[in-house]
Amino acid sequence: MAKRMGLMAARPAMLMAMLAVPGVALAHGAPTTALAKRCPALAGARFAPADGGRPVQILAARLVPASAAAPAVQGETMPALPAHCQVTGVIDPRTGAHGKPYGIRFEVNLPLAWNGRFLLQGGGGLNGMVRPAVGSDAAGTVPALARGFAVASHDSGHQGAVFDAAFRADQRATLDFAQAAVPAVAQLGKAIAARFYGRAPSRSYMAGCSTGGRETMLAMERYPTLFDGLVIGAPAMRTGFSNLGTSYAKVMFNQAAPRDPQGLPMPDKAFSPADRKTIRDGLLAQCDALDGRADGMIMAVAQCHFRPAALQCREGQQSGCLSAGQVNALTRAFAGPRDAAGHPLYAPVPFDTGVVDTAGPISGYIADGRSDILGPPNRDLAIDLDARAAVIRADWMQALTDTDGWTDLGTFLGHQGKVLFYHGVSDPWFSALDTLDYWQRAGKSNGAAWAQGSRFYMVPGMAHCRGGDAFDRFDLLGAVVDWVEQGKAPAGVVATRSAGTAARPLCPWPSYARYRGGDPALAESYSCADAGAGGTDGGG
Repeated sequence: MAKRMGLMAARPAMLMAMLAVPGVALAHGAPTTALAKRCPALAGARFAPADGGRPVQILAARLVPASAAAPAVQGETMPALPAHCQVTGVIDPRTGAHGKPYGIRFEVNLPLAWNGRFLLQGGGGLNGMVRPAVGSDAAGTVPALARGFAVASHDSGHQGAVFDAAFRADQRATLDFAQAAVPAVAQLGKAIAARFYGRAPSRSYMAGCSTGGRETMLAMERYPTLFDGLVIGAPAMRTGFSNLGTSYAKVMFNQAAPRDPQGLPMPDKAFSPADRKTIRDGLLAQCDALDGRADGMIMAVAQCHFRPAALQCREGQQSGCLSAGQVNALTRAFAGPRDAAGHPLYAPVPFDTGVVDTAGPISGYIADGRSDILGPPNRDLAIDLDARAAVIRADWMQALTDTDGWTDLGTFLGHQGKVLFYHGVSDPWFSALDTLDYWQRAGKSNGAAWAQGSRFYMVPGMAHCRGGDAFDRFDLLGAVVDWVEQGKAPAGVVATRSAGTAARPLCPWPSYARYRGGDPALAESYSCADAGAGGTDGGG
């Protein structure tokens, strides 16, 4: 297939030939030659105003030849993509606050061999750019576009760096980021697909991680009939309080750090490399073998109740242990912040192998003193949690953006909508236990319908959305499609590492991948074992 796609890229005339993509049907049987000729005409097409009567401007429509798989700049393989019509445009182009241009910029990729499905791709950070609309989140090694989905992406209504919040000066841009861009682009994307193929999509899906996960949650909660199936990863569902939890943890670590001559903590020295090894070794000693095999992976997340106190130095012990201050810092930081009345402000954070990591672009949850998305190294020794919480609660843009509260999903579940959640246990930004808490609260709100329409997957060792010492490639997109269209409720989903061929089943909560014997590199050597209804306390 890759060789043939390469030939098609080299010979544009061959784009007029039919693509033999298994399981893909063409709109009304139209040959790809007709669709290829139809593509440029979309540049001059007029579309009805988007959500709220906002004008739509198509900027370009061009035929993109098929491409073969190729290594990307950062080592990730770029998948082979089929020939497709790429439509770009903007919803409600205007000049806004401070004379800056605003509008919801979008991209819609329409494969010439279409499977009848539409996917809206979630964003990341504070958005600000239109990412290539290929649909790779939780799609394993074959993104949605390569499967024949029509895929749309957008910048959520402003342009800027990924964590640039300057757009908040503009009311309309703020509202677009908080929620309005999702229905606007979803509805327009479907309309563009219908115009191109001559019929509307038969099924619609959305998938995203981090901010994309939050956007997918808000679609489920506030626009429950837009999509048939959803995949939600590590959602940034209440960033005010998750950032507060991270800040609180850093202050706890600072209290255990040595001081400089000015009396300020030195965050990079709170836990030495030897201390981090002690933590990881102690964590593995307490939890690794719970899944049937001691291999450096903690698969039995619900059964792991790590106790930092077990690592505290005994009298006369000088190495391979932690000080009382370090143990106290770990216990308090991972338990999460509480207000003066003792009510939790953010969820506990699970202990996992990645919490000590310093090799990635950001450290694990045990901070190493580097700058991060929250700014320069935190050197505070105290934090007023009640005051910080009051500021967060008074931010109404934050309140509108957050998606952690609404759990009445009767309309979404009522039209047989299906949703899969996943979260890396070693995520240093958002606690996997916070997402689990939402999922469990939604279960209480929706009863049996939730069990018939949703699953949650913990991903041991995985950092934020991907990476870490983890089996972080898995196809939940295919799983939700099979559930929506064939009624096949997902169980274990095969997960692989980004490099190599080793595989494990990714199991729905609260089950976990338990080793049963045989070649440990094969997924069939494991089964999803039931861990019971209990959860992990995360704090020790």
